[in-house]
Amino acid sequence: MKDSTARKKARQPDPMKVAADDRKVALARSAEVKALIAEFLKVKDKIPTGLKLEKEYTKAKKRILKVLGGSEKDWGNYKWHLKNRIENVDTLGKIVRLSRKEINEIRKTGEQYRWGISPYYASLIDPADSNCPVRKQAIPSVKEHLDTSEIKDPMIIKYNSPAPLISRLYPDRLIINVTNMCSMFCRHCLRRKDIGGKDLIYSHSQLRGALDYIRENEEIRDVLLTGGDALALSDDQLDWILAELDKIPHVEIKRLGSRMPCVLPQRITPELCRMLERHDPVYLNTQYNHPKEITTDAKKAVDMLTKAGVVVRDQTVLLKGINNDPHVMKVLMHEMLRIKVAPYYIFNCKKVEGIRHFRTSIQEGLNIMEHLRGYTSGMAVPTYIITAPEGRGKTPIAPQYVLNTNFDGEVLIRTWGGHVLCYEDERTN
Repeated sequence: MKDSTARKKARQPDPMKVAADDRKVALARSAEVKALIAEFLKVKDKIPTGLKLEKEYTKAKKRILKVLGGSEKDWGNYKWHLKNRIENVDTLGKIVRLSRKEINEIRKTGEQYRWGISPYYASLIDPADSNCPVRKQAIPSVKEHLDTSEIKDPMIIKYNSPAPLISRLYPDRLIINVTNMCSMFCRHCLRRKDIGGKDLIYSHSQLRGALDYIRENEEIRDVLLTGGDALALSDDQLDWILAELDKIPHVEIKRLGSRMPCVLPQRITPELCRMLERHDPVYLNTQYNHPKEITTDAKKAVDMLTKAGVVVRDQTVLLKGINNDPHVMKVLMHEMLRIKVAPYYIFNCKKVEGIRHFRTSIQEGLNIMEHLRGYTSGMAVPTYIITAPEGRGKTPIAPQYVLNTNFDGEVLIRTWGGHVLCYEDERTN
């Protein structure tokens, strides 16, 4: 018996002892993968991130408070930010540097498309850099006014709205468009036609039609509240909608679509979090598009949400001149994970009228995915999504890793690192 135990122990490999030839192979492979990240390491520290720019943001905050006549206490109050949303080009010109040409273009574009910037998000803009990625998302461009070539209604509402305020594209889930309100009107917004010229808050009677539709369709297990921005609603209004959904037995999950954790993190209050905790499980889908948006305030907001049991996931939009660079996108994914936001989707920018200047090619998106898969942890690799025409929903697009299959049980694959290998598969009966 003792001899048998001794023989078993002798057969167990000692991880501290590796044959010299094996060690050489391992070191060669280690050098190979290290070389694959060398280009990223050269540039990553040159990519600006919000967590590194806190001093600049603090200076901008003081400047904006002076322009708007606010106090430090006001800055922490999201209602102050909503009330003082920057919608006047003269006020904007006191915060960021604008040429006379830009002022005229903003006014012209504003006649066609609504715009507004939360004071907080304005503080993230480099006032002297016309190519600042935050600025491009917030300040109107004449390119919006000139573009009339794209689709006016990307969701094809007439096909996908079986009840008031409902958008339904999938078998077991749907959207309730609870408001058109936002703390900031993003320049790449796919729902810009729904924003209109004034904020709308729907009454309980208007929302009941949507709730009744959900009650009558038992296959609906997942409901997304969006708009607009779901967190533009008051806590009481949002509490009422979530409570009504809680009463429907077949609704298992409530989701909120909100960019507030990015553009107005002050909206995430202890009172809001206590309310959301009562409606567990709640998921929040947000949108960060550049590392400059990952700030200390954003981290604080996400911390409060996650401690309340809210799962926070991100839906980045691929935008030309903002994040259509593999290294920028990788840093963005890393920074989101640092503040406990899970990368979920990268959306190819939609074909919506007024935003063509933001669109990239699908190949650019695939190139970014090639530089994420394997080059960083799987948690940092979202799904690349194209929204199909005619409101047919999200379609995942990925680089091709299966090169060929045959009926003899072998599959030719390409690894993330570019190696082409034969994989012996199970035979199909």
